[in-house]
Amino acid sequence: MGKHDRIYEKILDAREVLKGIKHVTRLDHSTTFSRMTGGNVYLKLENLQKTGSFKVRGAAYAMSQLNDDEKKAGVIAASAGNHAQGVAYAAKRLGLKSTIVMPRFSPVAKIQATQGYGAKVILHGDVFDDALAHARETAENRGVTFLHPFNDENVIAGQGTIGLEILEELPDVDVVAVPVGGGGLSTGIAIAIKQQKPEVEIYGVEPDTAASMKASLEAGRVTKVEGLDTVCDGIAVKKPGRITFNIAKNLLTDVATIEELEVTRTLFLLLERAKIVVEPAGCVGLSAFHHGHIDIKKKNAVAVLSGGNIDMSFMARVVEKELFRLGRNVRVKGVILDRVGSLHQVLSIISESGVSVIEIVQDRFDPDIAPNKNELQMVLEVPDESAVKNLFKLFKKACLEFEIYDD
Repeated sequence: MGKHDRIYEKILDAREVLKGIKHVTRLDHSTTFSRMTGGNVYLKLENLQKTGSFKVRGAAYAMSQLNDDEKKAGVIAASAGNHAQGVAYAAKRLGLKSTIVMPRFSPVAKIQATQGYGAKVILHGDVFDDALAHARETAENRGVTFLHPFNDENVIAGQGTIGLEILEELPDVDVVAVPVGGGGLSTGIAIAIKQQKPEVEIYGVEPDTAASMKASLEAGRVTKVEGLDTVCDGIAVKKPGRITFNIAKNLLTDVATIEELEVTRTLFLLLERAKIVVEPAGCVGLSAFHHGHIDIKKKNAVAVLSGGNIDMSFMARVVEKELFRLGRNVRVKGVILDRVGSLHQVLSIISESGVSVIEIVQDRFDPDIAPNKNELQMVLEVPDESAVKNLFKLFKKACLEFEIYDD
């Protein structure tokens, strides 16, 4: 641990500097996920942090350490969204000008929030690494102070204050799972916790389609991963930082990877059962517990929910897809006579069965259907499987042929 003493001292300093700037977020016990995993699961709610993510910790502490000339020049940063808001918020508090370079496809909610904190936003590139390169170039050309989102000891120290808070609330913690993009969060937490309790297991977690830290650790050097394709935009980073990689290889127990649908299914459960809103990148640690990628049976396990800045339209799609997967929404189609009263008959049967209609479409132009008939396609909300069985029993009794379809 000796090689990380300097950063640990910075983490202790950051705890004092950040008082009044960031929240000490709650550590909530989850009965639902404890039951599902066989562990004792706690959720570190950084989704409720100021600006909606943990990033404000590292950004604010790093800016507090700038000299007067660096502050006067203003700051520029690159971000997929959360670091952007952290920098913009901290800069506003310190009275500094801030510019943020974000990938073109960043969620609208994150762009607008960053602008709302007073930053100038530049959209550049398709992924974070493109934005990072442009921010560096702009900083050099304009003499602006560049703030790296993770490959910076002060940023790492700011994020590490989360580890101190976890130990204060749960001294007998056994396992901590942390989302990994560039590695600033996981390595800061690892230093903070392992300095006091080296036996605690710290896992980084990445989507398997953007696992640059895992690839780097397996290769033994910082490795670039191309073709990132993930809903976890907040941690879609082509390569970790040199500083974070060197800490990770010494302190992380392992880096687990998860699939996209595992992430969104965990996200849905958090919404429905825990009433907690988290962005995809923010729940990958919990998803690793949920889907068994990290064994936490009979252990005190903490999942860091790192951010809650989710795009509302994306969340709606996640909910809709999960409702279909769980069988609580179903698609039904069948052919009915094209005459007055036919549709009314179908709707009366649906009402009698206790099922609700979400959407209904009539197709009268399919050349494969007789001219005196049309196809009826419906999306139905069903309370349970027995209601669906009852519906089809009533259809059959009325000599109506309907079926459930997936396309």
